[in-house]
Amino acid sequence: MLSPYGLDIIESCLTCETRAAPLFCCLPAQALQAFEAIKFATAYPKGAVLFVEGQAARGLFVVCKGTVKLSISATLLVKLTEPGEVLGLSATISGKPYGVTAETMQPCQINYVRRDDFMLFLKEHPETCFRVIEQLSADCHSLFHEMRSLGLSHSSEEKLAKLLVEWSLKSDQWDMQKSRIKLAITQEEIAEMLGTSRETVTRVFADLRRRQIVLRQGASLVIRNKSLLRELADIHEPSNPRA
Repeated sequence: MLSPYGLDIIESCLTCETRAAPLFCCLPAQALQAFEAIKFATAYPKGAVLFVEGQAARGLFVVCKGTVKLSISATLLVKLTEPGEVLGLSATISGKPYGVTAETMQPCQINYVRRDDFMLFLKEHPETCFRVIEQLSADCHSLFHEMRSLGLSHSSEEKLAKLLVEWSLKSDQWDMQKSRIKLAITQEEIAEMLGTSRETVTRVFADLRRRQIVLRQGASLVIRNKSLLRELADIHEPSNPRA
C-alpha cells in the first residue's frame, strides 16, 4: 500500500520480504508475532523529528524504510541510519532521556513501540534480551570505532577518505575497483560529521575529483580508485572480504 509520501508501506513484520539483519527483523516466530502486536507503523515525510535530545524516552523506533539522521546539539551530525536499525533503544531501557535528535532525511516508514509495552515484551520473551544486549554492544563498538577513526585522523582529507570508504563498503553498487554511493546529505552535513568546515569539505572533494579518485554523477558519487582512497584513509588492510 502506498502512503501519502509515495512509500510502499510494509504492513506486517510477519510478511515482510525485505527483512534486514538487525534486532527485531529476525526474531523467533512467537516473539516476532508478539512484537507485531505492540508496534505502530507510521509514514513520515522528510524533515520529521522523531525525538529530540534531552527529551524523556517514551519508546523506541525501528527504521523500516528511508534514512534518519542522528545529531547532537542540533549542529553535530553523528550518524545516518539504515533500514532495520533501532533508535532510542538505550534510552528506552534505561529510562534516561534520548541522547540525540532523530530527524528523517527522506520519506520514511518507522515502527514505534511504547516503552511500557517494550519492557513487558522483554519480560515475556527473555530470549530477546540477548539480542538487545548484542545490539547495545554493537552500538557501543560502532561509537568507539567512529571516535577512533575520525578522532585519530591527521587531516580533513584522511577523515573524508575514511568516511567514503565506510560508505562504499555498505554500497549495493560495488565491485573490486569502484563503487557508487548515493549522497543523502549535503557537504555542510558531511562537514558536521567530520568536525570541519563546509569550505574544507568542498576543497577536499575538488582535489579528489581532480586526481580522478571520485566522480560526481547527479546525486551519486562514484569512487573510481578505491586503492588510492584507502591509502588516503590510511587503511592498509581490507576491512571487507569483497575488497
